[in-house]
Amino acid sequence: MTGIRLGADIGGTFTDIALDCRGTLHSTKVLTNYAAPEQAILDGIAVVLRDAGITPAELEIVIHGTTLATNALIERRGARTALVTTEGFRDVIEMRTESRFEQYDLNLQLPTPLVPREDRFTVRGRIGAQGQELQPLDEAALERIADHIAAEGFGAVAIGFIHSYMNPAHERRAREIIAAKVGVPISISSEVSPQMREFERFNTVCANAYVRPQMADYLARLQVRLKEMGATCPVFMIHSGGGLISVETAAEFPVRLVESGPAGGAIFAADVAQRFGLDRVVSYDMGGTTAKICLIEDFQPRTARTFEVARTYRFCKGSGMPISIPVIEMIEIGAGGGSIAWVDAMGRIQTGPESAGSEPGPACYQRGGERPAITDADLVLGKLDPENFAGGAIRLSVDNARGAILRDVGDKLSLSAEPAAFGIVEVVDENMANAARVHAVENGKNISDNIMIAFGGAAPLHAARLCEKLGIDRCLIPPGAGVGSAIGFLRAPFGYEALASKVVRLSEFDAGAFNALVDGLKTTAEGFVRAGTQGAILREITAFMRYVGQGWEIPVTLPDRPFTAGDVAMLQGSFRDNYARFFGRAIDGLDGLEIEIVTLSVKAQDERTAPERLAITTGTTLADAPASRPVFDPARGETLPTAIVDRADMAHGTRVSGPAVIVERETATVVTSPFDVVMQADGTLLMIRKETVA
Repeated sequence: MTGIRLGADIGGTFTDIALDCRGTLHSTKVLTNYAAPEQAILDGIAVVLRDAGITPAELEIVIHGTTLATNALIERRGARTALVTTEGFRDVIEMRTESRFEQYDLNLQLPTPLVPREDRFTVRGRIGAQGQELQPLDEAALERIADHIAAEGFGAVAIGFIHSYMNPAHERRAREIIAAKVGVPISISSEVSPQMREFERFNTVCANAYVRPQMADYLARLQVRLKEMGATCPVFMIHSGGGLISVETAAEFPVRLVESGPAGGAIFAADVAQRFGLDRVVSYDMGGTTAKICLIEDFQPRTARTFEVARTYRFCKGSGMPISIPVIEMIEIGAGGGSIAWVDAMGRIQTGPESAGSEPGPACYQRGGERPAITDADLVLGKLDPENFAGGAIRLSVDNARGAILRDVGDKLSLSAEPAAFGIVEVVDENMANAARVHAVENGKNISDNIMIAFGGAAPLHAARLCEKLGIDRCLIPPGAGVGSAIGFLRAPFGYEALASKVVRLSEFDAGAFNALVDGLKTTAEGFVRAGTQGAILREITAFMRYVGQGWEIPVTLPDRPFTAGDVAMLQGSFRDNYARFFGRAIDGLDGLEIEIVTLSVKAQDERTAPERLAITTGTTLADAPASRPVFDPARGETLPTAIVDRADMAHGTRVSGPAVIVERETATVVTSPFDVVMQADGTLLMIRKETVA
């Protein structure tokens, strides 16, 4: 799309701004302002507008993503929330699914629920599994509950009734009764997450209510400040599924924003993959606080219906807070440039998940931080230029970094600063490699079959070493990699995914009822999309199906057309084909083994023109490096003279042999000795293993 469009991504350490001014990209990174997050956006906007020579009034659209909702859930900084639920289901969010994510841990600690037991209230009334009313709602009891909520000063209310995804009448009536007496936001599960499985649904509506007042206040402040600045353009938010929604929708359903920043990064990587025709890609996004890894196939990031926030056990499914919304599927660990390094009781170097963030920041920032972070280790190893970090906006202190590393790591292990720094980065790189292996194995993939796309302020510093560990031969670092997620916002479509659970056995398939359900989901999804565009809309219909009696479902893509009774054979065949692809073979030959649809999804998004396809060049002419400095090379285990090349000085086809550092304003690409780096036609860097170069 042409015009003047701006993307703003608030991260845990930096706020990234990317401005596309009629095809020319301007970008900057500023430290995140925790007290007033919108201020960092305004500061960054001022920088890129000045660089582009335009005024705020000329902006045509602002697209925003933020980790504020995620951080509020992780740090438990949301509103005091009341949960109103069906009698007998008060403890669902505490009992969870009763599964043990660590089978033999006798001291297993389950995550504490967002809403404590004393703030959960039950009411009589029951909807059956088919949506029929089994017991009328006790409205008198709801009146008393509403009086108590008003008297106790709660900041938000969540309503979650059993089987409300089949019939939301009781939840809607409960909202009416409570809203008449309570002036706080009320979230109902049939709107936030109309899917079966009450633990995930109840937890999701609680999470939505918990962060809703804070997010609504923030988004309102942002809009006011932008208008005061002179920007009168519309503001849209990127949601966890990778599409754009209005600010009003985001304020009502802020839980949809929980993975908004990382979703922008995955879209950025998918766009790069499509431009180069790469059908198997692993994206690697490392910022100041976390690292994210996502598998991208056929130019589309993998998606899921649920994910977990704040896992208490590394890599352990079930140890976090489940959020039941459409999301781009990725694995995220506490490994960023600001992640704190420390030594545990067994004398092992550990990194994260605690982060120095932007306040006080790593020790080298000279902002009061005293504990060593990954950035301190990268600086001591020579990967960073202390005079040219963040385009020279932040001067780094090598002495502060050395002192922090020696005090908290080196002295405890009888190591000097350089070996201790290498130990720190090696641990964080191995943690990321393990996360990538686990994510690939869980999805039945071989990680080494992929090409890596690295972005984020810290990823290009670590990508080559990660490729060494994972057996990946090629890695792309696109232009603007340091602000990749913000650029991804500019590539995101207006899109929304509507879901609904309704169990339908194929032996009882009612085409009329099924079409009515699909049409309702189409109307919902397209309604959100039309808030941002009047262009052509693409739809994707997915049924989540299983054999009757199974505990989970697999996705099956359906044609976008009306269904008839004769489509049962097609549905059965599509399910069996997908089942065989997932598990090796379908289960056939058992009498009475039925297939059922559990949940339907309709994803709608505006149609975008495919980017111009580019060919990868491996370059054969080595370029001379104008400068060098000593940088520690992990592959050789020693400090080597390393070429320092300005990215802006590399022409198409230029190849630089590693070890080298390619410097730019927002990041630096470290090319270790096993790799060379080649400039592509669009300004993308290709790191390629030496023995694979023709």
